[in-house]
Amino acid sequence: MTVTRPEIGDWKSIDELRELQERQLPPLLARAARSPFYRSRHTGRPAPATPADLRSLEPTGKQDLRDAYPFGLLAVNRTELATYHESSGSAGQPTASYYTRNDWADLAERYARKWVGIEPSDVFLVRTPYALMITGHLAHAAARSKGATVVPADSRSAATPAARTVKLLHRLGVSLTWSNPTETLLWAAAARAAGLDPATDFPSLRALFVGGEPLSPARRARISALWNAPVVEEYGSTETGTLAGQCPEGRLHLWADRVLCEVLDPESGKLSEEGRGRLVVTPLYREAMPLLRYNLDDEVEVEYSDCACGWRLPVVRVLGRGGFAWPVGTGTVDQHQVEELVFGLPAADGVLFWRARAGRDLLHVQVEAGEGRAAAVERRLTEAVARELSVPCRVEALPPGALVPTEVLTANPDALKPRGLFGPSEDWDAALLYY
Repeated sequence: MTVTRPEIGDWKSIDELRELQERQLPPLLARAARSPFYRSRHTGRPAPATPADLRSLEPTGKQDLRDAYPFGLLAVNRTELATYHESSGSAGQPTASYYTRNDWADLAERYARKWVGIEPSDVFLVRTPYALMITGHLAHAAARSKGATVVPADSRSAATPAARTVKLLHRLGVSLTWSNPTETLLWAAAARAAGLDPATDFPSLRALFVGGEPLSPARRARISALWNAPVVEEYGSTETGTLAGQCPEGRLHLWADRVLCEVLDPESGKLSEEGRGRLVVTPLYREAMPLLRYNLDDEVEVEYSDCACGWRLPVVRVLGRGGFAWPVGTGTVDQHQVEELVFGLPAADGVLFWRARAGRDLLHVQVEAGEGRAAAVERRLTEAVARELSVPCRVEALPPGALVPTEVLTANPDALKPRGLFGPSEDWDAALLYY
């Protein structure tokens, strides 16, 4: 099957964008009706066939995908599948997802919608998991579709620890990277441990592409300053691929020409076009595994507003996994709020790594601080939490290496290859590393 997809900007107004979505819904609903899951869900009544029918459907949830594991949502012959994937399982039992060749053309194009474009001259380091997840394969496919050279530095491989990744960045003249935001901070610390300055010793670096975890404006700005390069964020999931990308103005825009997005109020159950709540998505061009009103359970804010970038697409703020805010004292805190305050500290304080525990009566925050900065960091961050979050707080400033040990930044990789015969002076216990 050949699917014709619009290019970004193939509409002149939000109304035209909505018309585009409405035209694509009937063929999508027809494809979804072929999957065992949606056939059983609609047993005894006509299968949904119109946009109005879609709006009457209850959302599809993570548990539905778990119950249908592995091929309950398959809507094509299995011989048409190009790849099979599973989610990380960070919020429970992993879910399956699968894609056809046409699905992959859509996935790669959406990922490549970066305002810092991927060029044939680029050396693109992919530093997210390959394995069963989609994230590494997604960036790899998008970069190859643009003719770039890919360096597959899988973040789950023992062969590419932080120290080796920094060597690759430096020696290969890497120009673009793909990782979660935390990785870029580990690289910066590992670069300094190797005697390199992230801001000046990596002149080929044009941009850092990041995703996979919420990113506050303060942390984005800190990473950009550390590496002297723009940080370009995107948002998506293994089940859906890329859902949103950052524009030159620093805002995340939903790819609403490819995915119909709604916001679910968890209290009332009402779905609306914009507002704050849980993001619910319907990928419009999915062949292998159509998803109708899929609830990602991520807390977001969506608004349709003009942006100086000129993209006529809704703006989204991703606030984190739904329900991941914790009561402290008479208030609540979430990771986005604490991260914004941590990275709002002056860069001279040297804070890259932190963690916090939200107790019922106290927020306990630990950060690594630069030499001689501990007292000032504790005072400033305690005051910021009290001022912005109004919760009781205890801040501990720890020396560098307390949260991320130095050996994590400097270790050489283990050679995990099977070997049974060793020489008289070799450590034959190394054979056990393979097992």
